[in-house]
Amino acid sequence: MSEEILVNVTPRETRVALVENGVLQEVFVERARRRGLVGNIYKGVVTRVLPGMQAAFVDVGLDRAAFLHASDIAVADDDGAGERRADSITQLLHEGQERLVQVIKDPLGTKGARLTTHVTIPSRCLVLMPGAHNVGVSQRIEDETERQRVKEIVTDAMEPGESHGYIVRTAAEGADAETLRADMTFLRKLWLSIQERAVRAAPQSIVHEDLPLVLRILRDMVGTAVEKVRIDSRETFQRVTPFVEEFIPELAAQLEYYPGERPVFDLYGVEDEIQKSLERKVQLKSGGYLIIDQTEAMTTIDVNTGAYVGHRNLEETIFKTNLEAAQAIVRQLRLRNLGGIIIIDFIDMSQEDHKRQVLRALEKSLERDHAKTHISEVSSLGLVQMTRKRTRESLEHILCEPCPTCGGRGSIKTAETVCYEIFREILREARQFDAEKLMVLAAQEVVDLLLDEESTSLAELEAFIGKPIQLQVEALYTQEQYDVVLM
Repeated sequence: MSEEILVNVTPRETRVALVENGVLQEVFVERARRRGLVGNIYKGVVTRVLPGMQAAFVDVGLDRAAFLHASDIAVADDDGAGERRADSITQLLHEGQERLVQVIKDPLGTKGARLTTHVTIPSRCLVLMPGAHNVGVSQRIEDETERQRVKEIVTDAMEPGESHGYIVRTAAEGADAETLRADMTFLRKLWLSIQERAVRAAPQSIVHEDLPLVLRILRDMVGTAVEKVRIDSRETFQRVTPFVEEFIPELAAQLEYYPGERPVFDLYGVEDEIQKSLERKVQLKSGGYLIIDQTEAMTTIDVNTGAYVGHRNLEETIFKTNLEAAQAIVRQLRLRNLGGIIIIDFIDMSQEDHKRQVLRALEKSLERDHAKTHISEVSSLGLVQMTRKRTRESLEHILCEPCPTCGGRGSIKTAETVCYEIFREILREARQFDAEKLMVLAAQEVVDLLLDEESTSLAELEAFIGKPIQLQVEALYTQEQYDVVLM
């Protein structure tokens, strides 16, 4: 599989597209006003301890207080080795206490950032874990001999009495001992400087900021399959080049400045794909389609055969649609960056073998996903339940905002419904207050209906209350807005 990374830079926004075999798979957006916070380290102040939730709110200088759960608090044993878990959050924290914390989840919706005191510092091949003592190896390095080799290199390179643990990342597969040792030296120096800055830093301030988006993507996601990294900004290209030469030298030959007149995202139709990823309906090549609904609690995905009628029988048609949908769903999860609980409603299949093959196709497609995923089971109703780790806002939440007319409901009251609400309001006002006449202010569609189909009802209402009713169009009113004014 060949991968290309396209980088589009404008003064206040950077966008990175990950393209696999010519097809857009993931999009990352970072704006100057709303930079991602994951990985940032702060000197926080505990503002509130919640024993009932076994958690605390910590002020790190952001708009909203951040959330720290008891399970995310590291506590050293009395001898300084290992960790123990206290029974209550009140034994771990108290109001006004200062703690060094790291963001593990960006603020999402109305929720503040999620924090941990288990600070981790990543480099290209390793992750430093201050206070830990073990060496772990990424599960994505599957070859047992290679796992043992890299683990031994890191273990042997650890200094006597070193109070840091390490995780060997996927990028370390095939790396030589010199590269791994250089990463360890770099991480030790970085952690030392962070500790020094933390001592001098003011409360509620940032101590260490993670790399900007482009460098973060190159550090975390670039694999051996990357054929090109095209950057359309000369300034960004010049900033990325020394970073790549120092930390990812094998990628230096793939780095390319793109000066073309045609926008770099147009090379693979990235702009069109971004627009499609904001729609509920996703067309499948066969004629079937997906309906994706993103809510606060979960994301639901419904699979439908649509225009696809197949060639043999109904069961075969359903099976083929579900197989195609399994691959399309994983692509949409990555492209839209959907996380949390995900419920997939595949079309019901009667054959157990077909169910297994569809589930296997889903699992196989998920192997390429960089986010951690887990398929729990197929429920008794035939729904596939899965989770996908969510650390940043979905694409929709970054690029869109709730509709001001419907408030994010996805629907508005019909003009007819609003007419009947107005009738009830007129009766209420006429009974409570004495007025010579009433004026209704409403949207054009509502006034048109009152003058046309509901004109008889309006005349009967005028006769019933014994007062004239005037209508006035308010151009700025939405269909649901209206006012009944006494005159």
